[in-house]
Amino acid sequence: MEYRQLGSSDLMVSAVCLGTMTFGQQNTEAEAHAQLDHAFERGVNFIDTAEMYPVPPRAETCFATETIVGRWLARQTRDKVILATKVAGPRRAMAWLRGGPRALDRDNIESALEGSLRRLKTDYVDLYQLHWPERNVPMFGQYQFDPAKEKTDVPIRAQLEALAGQVEAGKVRHVGISNETPWGVMEFLRLAGEYGLPRVVSIQNPYNLINRTFETGLAEIVFREKVGLLAYSPLAFGHLSGKYQTEPPGRGRVNAFKGFAQRYEKPNVQPAVAAYVQLALRHGLSPATLALSFVYRRWFVASTIIGATTLAQLTENLDAWDTPLSDDIVAEIETLHLRYSNPAP
Repeated sequence: MEYRQLGSSDLMVSAVCLGTMTFGQQNTEAEAHAQLDHAFERGVNFIDTAEMYPVPPRAETCFATETIVGRWLARQTRDKVILATKVAGPRRAMAWLRGGPRALDRDNIESALEGSLRRLKTDYVDLYQLHWPERNVPMFGQYQFDPAKEKTDVPIRAQLEALAGQVEAGKVRHVGISNETPWGVMEFLRLAGEYGLPRVVSIQNPYNLINRTFETGLAEIVFREKVGLLAYSPLAFGHLSGKYQTEPPGRGRVNAFKGFAQRYEKPNVQPAVAAYVQLALRHGLSPATLALSFVYRRWFVASTIIGATTLAQLTENLDAWDTPLSDDIVAEIETLHLRYSNPAP
């Protein structure tokens, strides 16, 4: 395993991060702990979770993931684990989560963090992230900005000031953002510099073979501003494993939770996936290995967040780290990318 500095922070994170959003819904606690044990045996030192997990979010399962991770963390040497979690943003239909949640203001951030610390059985998190922007932005499969959707929101400066209070209290070591735009990243950085507030060290956005929108705008920003990308959904909700190309389709979140992954329901997704699956098979690789190996070694990716529902899947995902792609394969990927440019933004 390789370890990389996360943005401008002092965190050295494994190039592969274990995502946990299946824990408590698709995975039992015992299965989740087995995944955590296996990942750490393989050199992973980085876990990503969130207060709203597992997903899809439901009142019956909300907070289960952090609780499961916390019971595992209680048995570990705390400073050997780099732990990231997230506060949910507003305007999502989750009445069970802080009444909405209503805003990314001081009270909501403090309440969310206290709950996370309690469930995670720790007195600090290494990376605390805003799960999605408070303001009007296209996200989660939307791809066009719509000024008509503008609403009053908590200003970014106020969000940073709320986070600063948690950093000063020793409950948060570093802060990050997620599902952000180029304008958003630069505004967070500008305000942090101007007012002496915590500088974001990471951005957690989707990145995979069928969604490479990060390369336009954001890649230059993270290079010049020393912000690390935590790439999520590297297998595009399992599509790039090829399991939904079979008849009958394999089991996974896409068919277990209908309508959950709108990003991958767009017209060119299936033709693009089929082309990448065939490319992998021509070179004697599993489709998942091709997709993961590509993301693992992109120069702007600090760590890739993987998720699995079985130990076999987790092992394959980790093994992909040891399978770098040849220049010829990367060139073929670029050819396909020009044919099927970002079908799942």
